[in-house]
Amino acid sequence: VQLQASGGGLVQAGGSLRLSCAASGLTFSRYALGWFRQAPGKEREFVAAISWTAVNTYYADSVKGRFTISRDNAKNTVYLQMNSLKVEDTAVYYCAASLDYGPGVRYRFWGQGTQVTVSS
Repeated sequence: VQLQASGGGLVQAGGSLRLSCAASGLTFSRYALGWFRQAPGKEREFVAAISWTAVNTYYADSVKGRFTISRDNAKNTVYLQMNSLKVEDTAVYYCAASLDYGPGVRYRFWGQGTQVTVSS
């Protein structure tokens, strides 16, 4: 199983980025997907999750209204559209896959991460 995250980069505060995570080696539609992030010196934290058919999503309070998670099961890809970026959004972003959906579920597979840096 591979989860390949991409789309990170350097952006000014207030700007936008779209992250992608392409999956292979698993039945993509059977997995809920999540995005997590880890800033330097901090614990990894949850960002957003989407259910198997994209009917349900939920977000961390810190990104609600600014970030949107989506998925394309035909392309085995999950996305994270990030708008109105803030300096505090700077982190390595990881995608992950879980057989379950909801807060606190165990994510079985993880991608390698993509760096997002927001400058002031």
